Amino acid sequence: MQDSNSLASIPLRPANMAPPAPHYPWPAPYTSAMFLSFDVDAESAWTAKDALNAERLITMSYGGYEARVGTPKLLELLDQLDLKATFFITGWAVDAHPAMAESILKAGHEIGHHGYHHLLPDPGDPFIEYEIEKGFEAIKRRLGVVPTGYRAPSGEFTEELRQSLVRHGITYTSSFRDDVRPYRHVLATGQPGTIEIPVTASYDDWMHGLSARFSPRSIFPKEHVLSMWKDELDEVRDWGAMVTTVLHPQCSGRPMRLRLLRDFLTYAKNCQDVWIATGEQIAAHFQQHEAAEAAQKA
Repeated sequence: MQDSNSLASIPLRPANMAPPAPHYPWPAPYTSAMFLSFDVDAESAWTAKDALNAERLITMSYGGYEARVGTPKLLELLDQLDLKATFFITGWAVDAHPAMAESILKAGHEIGHHGYHHLLPDPGDPFIEYEIEKGFEAIKRRLGVVPTGYRAPSGEFTEELRQSLVRHGITYTSSFRDDVRPYRHVLATGQPGTIEIPVTASYDDWMHGLSARFSPRSIFPKEHVLSMWKDELDEVRDWGAMVTTVLHPQCSGRPMRLRLLRDFLTYAKNCQDVWIATGEQIAAHFQQHEAAEAAQKA
């Protein structure tokens, strides 16, 4: 139960002080966009919920599927479709499965930061800074990469995290669900934050296609999810906006879900007005227009 003191402490202002996203045009000839991205958590998706899961080997096997089968199959699919994507990967997954991480990089995909242990960022959590620094260290040490993009584990954010990512040189984040175009965050100090490439909630495959042993959720059939994904994309195309996927190899790398993803990405590729791009490409495009706009105002 909430008490009156805690309710009175809620700030009477929007949680996100950034203005609505600017309507920058997409690169010609495209009039809409898709940020194609994956979250590679491996077993850290399960140990983040309970460290004792490390000793629950069947639970861990859900995450282990990523390195054994899921990621290789997804890389094969992306190669067949001639698509490049961003893979947000936890530092733990890089350390535990270096060959998997190296295969993503070797295939020419962008590597993004996704924490280290996939711990949910919570206000005042002492692990926020640790997770950022250790994730950077693992990716740099194993892959020789310094990520410019970040996605929050379990899709949560705090002001402390927002400011820390700027200090660490992150260019863009992709976690918020409050717009259909990229925008720039505003920190509590009033200073500019990272570029945000908002997530499209309905494109999180975990919500539709993964049922763990103790999960009450059933798996949605392909026809339901494909219809939803096509409808969302078609409406967004009419808006001239963008969608962002949050796909997981331990989900979409399974046979039935891979077939669904193949059908959807084939459909999206045939929509010749849709720019299918990595986060790095979308952020660079935003920066270009932002700089041009600032120059005009100067």
